[in-house]
Order: sequence, then C-alpha cells, then structure tokens
Amino acid sequence: MQPTGKQDQFLSVIQSNRGIIYKVANAYCNNAEDRKDMVQEIVLQLWRAFDRYNAEYKYSTWVYRIALNVAISFYRKESSRKKISHDLTDAVFDLAEAEDPAAKEANMQLLQQFIGGLKELDKALMLLYLEERSYKEIAGIIGITETNVATKLSRIKTDLKQKFSTIQNN
Repeated sequence: MQPTGKQDQFLSVIQSNRGIIYKVANAYCNNAEDRKDMVQEIVLQLWRAFDRYNAEYKYSTWVYRIALNVAISFYRKESSRKKISHDLTDAVFDLAEAEDPAAKEANMQLLQQFIGGLKELDKALMLLYLEERSYKEIAGIIGITETNVATKLSRIKTDLKQKFSTIQNN
C-alpha cells in the first residue's frame, strides 16, 4: 500500500516531533514496555485527530496537547504505576549551589524525585516549563489561561524550593 499525501504529511509531523512524544512517554512511564504502549497510543490518537488539526497552532503545540492528554489518561488508568520524573538541567532552579559534581548530582536527583511526586497536571506544567515553552504556549497546550499557568508554576516552584531547603537543612 502506497502512502497517501495525508499519510506522508502525518509521518513528517510525527518524525519532526518524535522528541516530544518520547519525552512525554518517558515522563509518565516507569518501564520500557509501558513507554512503548504509550508512544503507540499517542501516535494513534494523533492520527485520529489529524483531520481536525487547527493550523492556528504549531504542530508541536498540537502534539504536546494530545500527548499530554493521552499520558494523563494512561496514567490514571494504571493507578499502580509509580510516578517518575524526567531529566532536568542544572539551570532550572538555583538550588544546587554546590561546586562538587557529586553534590550537584544528588541535588538533581532530589529535584527529580520531588517533581516525580507532583500531580499529573503539575508534572505536565513542569515538563513544558523545563522545555522553556512560553506561558502562552503552555496555556494553549494544557488548556488553561496564561495567568493560571503563571500562578501554578509559581506555586510549584515555591513548593519544590521549600522541599529542597528542608532536606538541605536536615
């Protein structure tokens, strides 16, 4: 069966945005089999929604929105699934002031653990924030207002800093 123009376009969108799909799957799935299942489900849902794509948005925004919705639904269905976090960069918060690489690594692991313990929506917000997405983009992907994005992110960061500070002071 030869690919049609629609199939070629879809495959191109998937190829261009595969990093988003895998990043979301890695953030919400603890093991390799679950990640594979989630990636397949995300691609399936993207295909089903492809005819309804709104050209007003970038493909990456559209992919993020669907991928996060699938991930949250997938996560909720599997209540026994452990929460996990995604890779973070050292520049996220000014939490790891230690010059010692081992201390920085320990701090980053703690931060990943704290983010892994967030609610689904908060984890999605942090994922997008750490991707350096604008509040406008995050609002479009998640489906909340920019003001709500700013408020939620501020509260999440404050909470994470407090948790981190508590651990460091003990």
